[in-house]
Amino acid sequence: MKTDIQIAQEAVLLPIRDVAAKYGIGEDDLELYGKYKAKFSDELLAKIADKPEGKLVLVTAINPTPAGEGKTTTSIGLAQALNKMGKKCLVALREPSLGPCFGIKGGAAGGGYAQVVPMEDLNLHFTGDFHAITSANNLLAALIDNHIHQGNELRIDSRQIIWKRCLDMNDRALRNIVVGLGKKVDGFVREDHFVITVATEIMAILCLAENIADLKDRLSKIIVAYDMDGNPVTAGQLNAVGSMAALLKDAIKPNMIQTLEHTGAIVHGGPFANIAHGCNSVRATKAAMKLSDITITEAGFGADLGAEKFLDIKCRMADLKPDAVVLVATVRALKYNGGVPKTELNAENLDALAKGIVNLEKHIENLQKFGVPIVVTLNSFVTDTEAEYEFIKNFCEERGCEFALSEVWADGGEGGLALAEKVMKTLEEKESNFHVLYPDEMPLTEKIETIAKEIYGADGVTFEPAALKTLKNLTDLGFGNLPVCMAKTQYSLSDDQTKLGRPEGFKITVRDVFVNAGAGFVVALTGAIMTMPGLPKKPAAFGIDVTDDGMITGLF
Repeated sequence: MKTDIQIAQEAVLLPIRDVAAKYGIGEDDLELYGKYKAKFSDELLAKIADKPEGKLVLVTAINPTPAGEGKTTTSIGLAQALNKMGKKCLVALREPSLGPCFGIKGGAAGGGYAQVVPMEDLNLHFTGDFHAITSANNLLAALIDNHIHQGNELRIDSRQIIWKRCLDMNDRALRNIVVGLGKKVDGFVREDHFVITVATEIMAILCLAENIADLKDRLSKIIVAYDMDGNPVTAGQLNAVGSMAALLKDAIKPNMIQTLEHTGAIVHGGPFANIAHGCNSVRATKAAMKLSDITITEAGFGADLGAEKFLDIKCRMADLKPDAVVLVATVRALKYNGGVPKTELNAENLDALAKGIVNLEKHIENLQKFGVPIVVTLNSFVTDTEAEYEFIKNFCEERGCEFALSEVWADGGEGGLALAEKVMKTLEEKESNFHVLYPDEMPLTEKIETIAKEIYGADGVTFEPAALKTLKNLTDLGFGNLPVCMAKTQYSLSDDQTKLGRPEGFKITVRDVFVNAGAGFVVALTGAIMTMPGLPKKPAAFGIDVTDDGMITGLF
């Protein structure tokens, strides 16, 4: 059996200008990065601004398991299938982070015959967006320390600097560090921290900004620290905005590549819906909706994280109204949720399936709370049985969801036709009555409790004293009307990754809270979640190499 990278490297790609032409995009509207990658020009985005928007379909999933689900693969395969049916469809995806590529996850270009290409470029440096974000973030960090060294006119309290440095790599040794060691000219000694680039506020701002002017306005609002009197100090006060925007002026432009079947793919913005909002950029989604009749997009990890943030944060801010949601699962993952070890998932086990399907049930219930019609799809594996399919199909239809098998990994767009037909039936016959989960004016503590109870199924929330104090301070500072971005483990509906299925009788623990004032949301850290991942004992990096003739191997 061919690996994903072998399939991708054997593919015959069209020049990206030819792919773009199918969507009415001329070569002058593209900024080419070689033959197969391009950015949209500002002129193109202005030209299509007044065009009507097509339908929007969100792809999400159950909680991830070691058995695999295939959200990106499904998104790509569905877009290919819709184009096979004669629909004008684009897929809008997130860019991969280098950290997971060399850690556990591997790449994020889809799989099998439902991939975006060139997959090596996408998974490694792509068009440099993440490097630009890293540079802008760390420029601001450098300006903070330099301001203190040069006399500290803003009276920054070095014990209350909340801006962190970043790196797009899993490096646990950088989570908690000390900077400023050495001589007097080397700065003031203080504790500092690193987060992974995709968890930074700069990434969130880039993904939510409508244009350069909006980007600069958001950058100016970033709170980097508090002064000696407890007042916030912003990036605008540090005179950092212009130089940061200069570093981001190209990164804010959406990127276009193609699928294996030459469907257009707009890939822009960051992943990690467990510690960030985990959606691709507003600019990418809106451009796709204006250039196509149907846009397929995705949100990270399970629906309790990515979909909730897409619906409650991104849609709220960008005035997006999704027309349908595709909820991805696998028979194997549901059996894993039912207590079957990974080594025994190939055997038919209807009892375990009945136990584990409660995870899917909870995600269906959650999505229904937003008023959007749902299509459930199963990524097909050769070890699945007809009895298992029939059980899940009946379960979903009893709950008002359309159901279809997806065989896009093996057969590309052809294997997604059944799913595409159910999506089209849903778009044509079912009305979306989308609404957010909570109103802006709800207090921050109640927003957190609403998400915990309604989405996670918790009995309530335990707030650490420091978190409660910060929530009060943020409310007093005028941030009480912002939505909440919950940072939580992706592996469970609870904040304990060992609790599979549909946990009951638990509380969510909020240990810390901070505001991303530029992005426009408040972040709540739950359980033991960290914003800088570490590498496993045997990182994926061990298997990645490049041959003497320049061929990359080992990406997956």
